[in-house]
Order: sequence, then C-alpha cells, then structure tokens
Amino acid sequence: MSQPPFHSGFAAIVGRPNVGKSTLLNAILGEKIVITSDKPQTTRNRIQGIHNVPSGQIVFVDTPGVHKAKSRLNRSLVDTAMEAVSGVDVILFLVEANTSPSSEKEMIDELLASVTAPVFLVINKVDLVEKERLLKSIETYSEFFPFKEIIPVSAQKGDGVERLVELVCGYLPTGPAYFPDDILTDLPERFVVAEMVREKIFRLTHDEVPYSVAVQVESFKERPNGLIAISAAIIVERDSQKGIIIGKKGEMLKRIGTAARQEIERFLAEKVFLELFVKVSKDWSDNPQKLKEFGY
Repeated sequence: MSQPPFHSGFAAIVGRPNVGKSTLLNAILGEKIVITSDKPQTTRNRIQGIHNVPSGQIVFVDTPGVHKAKSRLNRSLVDTAMEAVSGVDVILFLVEANTSPSSEKEMIDELLASVTAPVFLVINKVDLVEKERLLKSIETYSEFFPFKEIIPVSAQKGDGVERLVELVCGYLPTGPAYFPDDILTDLPERFVVAEMVREKIFRLTHDEVPYSVAVQVESFKERPNGLIAISAAIIVERDSQKGIIIGKKGEMLKRIGTAARQEIERFLAEKVFLELFVKVSKDWSDNPQKLKEFGY
C-alpha cells in the first residue's frame, strides 16, 4: 500500500500584542519553549517551534505583536513580525474572541493586504464569550478578508488546537521534513535560558521595568559532576531599575533566580546552578549597536 504524501512547511502566527501567540505555540508543541506573561510585547524575537505529526512537519513561527512602535526596539519588533508573513506557507492571524472585529480591520488591511499565502483566522479565548457573539464576529471578519479557514480555539485550555494543526498541515506543500523529528525548536539552549530569565522579570517586577530589560547568557558550562553552571547578565537602562530588580537585601533578584532556575532545570532535564547579576546600559533600547549586541 502506498504511503500518504508527507507535507512540510512554515506557518507564521501573527497578531496584536498579548492575544496569546506564544501560549498557542506552547499548546501546539505540548511543551513550553516560548515565554509568556500577561504583559504585552513579551516575545521579542522570531521564534521557531517544530511540530511533527504522522502526515507532516510544521515549523511554526511565533512573532512579536504588531503595534504602533515608538522606540527603536519596538520598531525592530514590528519589522520582525511583518517579515514573518513573507516566505511562509500559511499565516495564522490570531485575534481574541472578546475583541471587536472593527478594531482589527486596520491591521488586517496593513498586514495582510499583499500576502499570497493562505491566511487562517484563529479566534482565541472562545471560552470567554457566548456563541452568538462569536458567530457575529466570524461573519464580520469574513467581510474584511477572504480567510481560507476560521478556527475558534482556547490556547490556554488546548481546545481546537488539534484541529488547527490538521488543517494547517493540509495546506502545506508535499516534501521532506526540514528538521529531525526529535527537536522542538531550532533555538540555541542559551537563547531559551535567557528568555526564561526574562519571563520571570516580566512576571515579578513593576510595569516600567520589563520593557527596559535584556538578558545575556555569559557562560554555560557543564561541570564534571553533571551540574550545568549558567551565568547571565540582566541589562537595564537606569540605576533605579537596577535597584528594583535587585530588591531589598537582594530579595527580588533571588526570587527571579529561583523561579528561572526551576524552569531551566525542567527544560534542560538537568540540575542547574544559576548566577544572575545586573548591569546598567543607558538607553540601550534606542541604541542600534546595543540592539544588535543583545540580539534584536
């Protein structure tokens, strides 16, 4: 009996900040590789998650949220998201079920106007709205753009995620896998570790601090006893932010370090010694040289 054709390709997840793009990618992969928080603009890089099913391999591209950008850092984030919609096989345009479709129209016109790949509308957080409202939204979105598929999901609960994967796979070209079937992401471990530290800063510090923070892993070594020793710098823009991250008697830095270490240990499946220190690099988020140095 002949084998069914194998499909492989790239699917970009795009949308506004904080609509659940990273949560959706983690739900698809069944493991956390992308950091999440309830603050917008948590994702700063184009992140690839690799998902294998019997009929194919989908490389999902998670992107920063598209928004009106002011700082140089934010402009680079929006550029990253805009670039992601070119050169992929499927685009997943993610919106929230409780958001008015009219507020998304401008972005649909701007982001999707010239795309040639099939676009799915993925409506997230459908568990938070009544069915009648959802159906009305679907009708309105259909008038805005010729979406190939409209799929309601709850990324947090995993509802609708399997169906989404099946539909995406059906739109991909036939061809061999791009990556071995035992890896979840093409990101280096150092990058994922730095992101996990940054997530804890997002979750534990005041609103003004996370947007001025970068994390650089300065050393990553396996000791003879199997322990992985990691040293990472938390970079902020002002001395006052350094004070907030260190906290009274170093308490905040300790909380960040403990929470990050536990998550890194789960990710690496090894015991970790994590050393964190804080540096000030004045106005780095508006400095092209610093942005490049910190990987943006």
